[in-house]
Amino acid sequence: MAEFLDDQETRLCDNCKKEIPVFNFTIHEIHCQRNIGMCPTCKEPFPKSDMETHMAAEHCQVTCKCNKKLEKRLLKKHEETECPLRLAVCQHCDLELSILKLKEHEDYCGARTELCGNCGRNVLVKDLKTHPEVC
Repeated sequence: MAEFLDDQETRLCDNCKKEIPVFNFTIHEIHCQRNIGMCPTCKEPFPKSDMETHMAAEHCQVTCKCNKKLEKRLLKKHEETECPLRLAVCQHCDLELSILKLKEHEDYCGARTELCGNCGRNVLVKDLKTHPEVC
């Protein structure tokens, strides 16, 4: 059995999987079994009255702009870190492009030249950051 910081004895509720003080356990268990249900998808406890809303809001299938189907709750992370159509910034010119086009653009963009203000030579854009060391 786990203990709270103030040394209260606790028991694990089989329904909501939370540690409950023993002196309050019976009343909690009765209330919990009547009112709390476990989401079958994410295994989180929710009020039974909110389960339908939770399922519709979090677990319904949505389609990303890249045509991948996933749960609504996973869409934001997918769009930010996995989606091949997410935007990224070119390291050379700060232009925003989809991640699919970025490599090709950066290869082209970094191969352009700019005039060095110190030595007067044309320097590849991809080498501008290291050029002052050899200028």
